[in-house]
Amino acid sequence: MKRLILMGRSEAGKSTLISALKNQKIEYHKTQYIDYEDFIIDTPGEYAETKNLGGALAVYSYESDVIGLVASATEHYTLFPPNITGMATRPVIGIVTKCDHEEARPDMAELWLKESGCEKIFFTSSFRRDGVDELLEYLKS
Repeated sequence: MKRLILMGRSEAGKSTLISALKNQKIEYHKTQYIDYEDFIIDTPGEYAETKNLGGALAVYSYESDVIGLVASATEHYTLFPPNITGMATRPVIGIVTKCDHEEARPDMAELWLKESGCEKIFFTSSFRRDGVDELLEYLKS
């Protein structure tokens, strides 16, 4: 299975998505450090939100096979600038989380991820497991 690194702002749903990918009970926990678990590298949102820590994401991306930019369908803005994926040496996918939320705008998150340069975009709901199996299949291929 390909190793996936997840990057996105705090509360975008990265850790919850990891629980769904591992078929574990979904429990919220705040990621405090870069965490290697099986085939996933979980990163704190602060690394994407803070200029001084952002470089660590680039360094840790070399430990992965695939980079996953995570954007919640409930976000009102994006952290990812246009064409940011041009700097990557790995395939970059987009992952839209919280698609089942009543205030979800997956179309907006998709637009941001496409503008960032993501090759493929997955739409997920960790609670309903929508898109989770499709993402797992991608990582197995």
